[in-house]
Amino acid sequence: MRFRRKNAFGAGLAAPILAALLVGAGTPALAQMGTAVVPIRTIYPGEEIGRGSVEEVDVTNPNLSGEYARESREVVGMVAKRTLLPGRTIPPSALREAFAVTRGSSVRLVFTIGNLNISASGTPLENAAIGDVIRVRNIDSGVTVSGTVMADGTIQVMAK
Repeated sequence: MRFRRKNAFGAGLAAPILAALLVGAGTPALAQMGTAVVPIRTIYPGEEIGRGSVEEVDVTNPNLSGEYARESREVVGMVAKRTLLPGRTIPPSALREAFAVTRGSSVRLVFTIGNLNISASGTPLENAAIGDVIRVRNIDSGVTVSGTVMADGTIQVMAK
């Protein structure tokens, strides 16, 4: 035989009290969860993420754990390292900085010591972002040198 247990507050009063408790308790929790950035379309590896490719949404799942991007500015201009699916959060590990120089392109090599500045043309032997140390071949001499990628796309050559 099935039965329904009576509430101590009475049948008519229990539902409004329960609803008030749930709404009152849930509102601050939802406000504390914040936002997450999700793609609005599939983003493939190697693709740069544009402002129109993602949106910020309110987090409503209290079980959502781990690191994920919370603001659009964290992901716009970055490049996807793996496929990002629509509606899914974007972990920082799935992103990388865009390359400042690409393998095989032409770059300017700069060597500075004191007041002496020497520049030459070179070809990067690998892709690199700003601040990365890479190997570059001097086009004129064929010598391979190491240098740091600068924000303007030049390579600051290191002394040996």
